[in-house]
Amino acid sequence: MIKGSCLCEKIQYEYSEPIDEVAICHCDQCKRAQGTPFVTNAPIQLKSFAFVQGSELAKVFFSSPNKKRVFCSNCGSPLYSQRTDHPEIIRLRLGTVTEGKIPEPGYEIYCESKSDWFEVSDLRPGYEKNKT
Repeated sequence: MIKGSCLCEKIQYEYSEPIDEVAICHCDQCKRAQGTPFVTNAPIQLKSFAFVQGSELAKVFFSSPNKKRVFCSNCGSPLYSQRTDHPEIIRLRLGTVTEGKIPEPGYEIYCESKSDWFEVSDLRPGYEKNKT
């Protein structure tokens, strides 16, 4: 079981399956949405994800016509993103996980957009374009 919350802990969630894929994304949207040089996320099955508290505080912002970002309206913590053409998958923001086993990131994407001041690791494969 994976458990997590936003910064203010008013939104809490659970994910009932193991996480087996972790990506680091360097795209410009993720950097601005998170305020960091990259985001670490995991594609997970929406059917196994549930808010256990505070779902009414979850707000949606469409950063592009095909991609929504869900965040806490109280503290602003990003929780996940979801593409409208793949509604069964969400990309959980792993910085919000508070309990459970998370594997090491397996790959990095949008490396061509990485911040100039941040060095991309040479320990993981890098992809020039999104792999999904």
